[in-house]
Amino acid sequence: MGEFQNFEQDFYQSGYYTEGQNEMYGYDPTFINPGYDNVDGNGPLPDEYTTQTSYTGQVFQPGAQPEQTEYTDSFEQEPPLLEELGINFDHIWQKTLTVLNPLKPADGSIMNETDLTGPILFCIALGATLLMAGKAHFGYVYGISALGCVGMHMLLNLMSSYSISCGCVASVLGYCLLPMVVLSTFAVVYSLQGLLGTLLALFVIGWCSLSASKIFASTLDMGGQQLLVAYPCALLYGVFALLTVF
Repeated sequence: MGEFQNFEQDFYQSGYYTEGQNEMYGYDPTFINPGYDNVDGNGPLPDEYTTQTSYTGQVFQPGAQPEQTEYTDSFEQEPPLLEELGINFDHIWQKTLTVLNPLKPADGSIMNETDLTGPILFCIALGATLLMAGKAHFGYVYGISALGCVGMHMLLNLMSSYSISCGCVASVLGYCLLPMVVLSTFAVVYSLQGLLGTLLALFVIGWCSLSASKIFASTLDMGGQQLLVAYPCALLYGVFALLTVF
């Protein structure tokens, strides 16, 4: 037991003393603030390399941030929903007036747009009026419209030096379908299977084809080819007239 106590005392006994620690570890007090020399060894460096810059700002008050572009996400600056969907009632009304007045010069800047709102409405109106007359021809209306648009698109690109998209062709042909809708509405209350009905159908076919050819000629700069464009248009609207009359 005594040997264990002596071992414990020897184990915890330290050779570290506060007094004279500088001599023990070779520590020189003159190096507390040493003077750093230049690379060339000519002299000490300035104090700006050995001193630290103190913080002069206030606590809990961050410095001014750089100016940022202000972003405002407000509903007032967003465009209307109809404009985002591509629906412009002003253009629809102007195109409708252009079709209703075949003698009025067409504005190429307005008609050279892929606006399918009016054509879809007129196709639905034509199918609805035919249905009211006891003729369920929605499939025929949509199928003939699609084939007619593709055929006219190919024909116009071959005849004109300018290229036109299939959407613009569908827009023009759809808007010029409006007189045929009027004829179909008249067929609901009056039978067109007679001389008067035939004359009305021929008149409406000429109206639709003249309006469509006028728009195509003004848009594609085909002033001397309007009659050539009117002929395939008359064939297309003649099929719709057959659906309306018979």
